[in-house]
Amino acid sequence: MEIASSFVDVFSPLHVSFSSEGIMTDSRPQLSPKAFDRVVEEAIARIPAEIRRHLDNVLITVQPYPSQELLEELGFPPDEELFGVYSGVPLPERSPTDPPLYPDTIHIFQEPLEAFCLSREELIEEIEITIVHEIAHFVGFSDEELESFGYG
Repeated sequence: MEIASSFVDVFSPLHVSFSSEGIMTDSRPQLSPKAFDRVVEEAIARIPAEIRRHLDNVLITVQPYPSQELLEELGFPPDEELFGVYSGVPLPERSPTDPPLYPDTIHIFQEPLEAFCLSREELIEEIEITIVHEIAHFVGFSDEELESFGYG
């Protein structure tokens, strides 16, 4: 038993745990799309109202993972995970006379988030952080403003 607990401690950063039968398992959350949507709703509910109000006209979608084309377009490093991305025209770049061409959208990527998070609570927290970060792109928040809300 002492060896097993040391073994778990050594491998816990790799999301390893043991079942009741002593079989090594992956402890990361892996949710159905519907269950993941509920977690996203929980994360949104935790965002302070003064930030969350910016979501009124923003669509939030959940996709399994970002496309290779998107990663290349963003110049995203291959050794990093993309949890979410904002697509649209940020408010500071808009003209009042320009009609909207398509809805502003925040895309959340389920598989990278699940691969990164060790627990449901951590998943909710990471989704919250991701959505706030993407709202910042939409609204044009500065790093200082994000810090004032506790997301710096």
